[in-house]
Amino acid sequence: MFLIRRPSEERLLRYVAEREDAPLTYPEAGASRGTRAPAGYLRNFAVTRLGTGRGTYHRAVAAMRRWAMYDTGWTRILRPDTPIEPGRAVGLLVRHYGFWSLHACRIVYVIDEREGPVRRFGFGYGTVADHPERGEERFTVEWRDDDEVHYELFSFSRPAALLAVAGFPLARSLQKRFARDSLRAMRAAVAPETGPA
Repeated sequence: MFLIRRPSEERLLRYVAEREDAPLTYPEAGASRGTRAPAGYLRNFAVTRLGTGRGTYHRAVAAMRRWAMYDTGWTRILRPDTPIEPGRAVGLLVRHYGFWSLHACRIVYVIDEREGPVRRFGFGYGTVADHPERGEERFTVEWRDDDEVHYELFSFSRPAALLAVAGFPLARSLQKRFARDSLRAMRAAVAPETGPA
């Protein structure tokens, strides 16, 4: 949904509530678990190193649970207290160049691997009604067996709305910008706090 003015808080919350039970707009639910896009979709992939060790991993999981990957300055999760659980709907408000857009997604699956050489936490969510794109996006943090902690973002999408088709180059650049800014937001959220020297 595209808007020329920023909507009121009441309208933002109503927008998400109205999409709680909306079906996914694509048939490949769960396909973002890997790193290959299904046929007919564009792939977006980005990864960054967050640090090392247990403390970094736990800070990264906590940051993801509070949706810190959206702390970009131009994207905002609506209802950031939404638990990361399958079936939960979330909304996103995006400030563009002179206009706003609202998007809704539903969490399709959660990853919570606590044992083994690689520990992972994350989730994938997919588009529902009124989203200008069709597809799915996955956010994960990994604590690898070399003690490195990484944040990874992967998505596959294709235009759904006429404006997204017409503005494809802009939409694609916004996806790449979000990936870059999301990596930066997670690095900032996970950085250990330093006290006075």
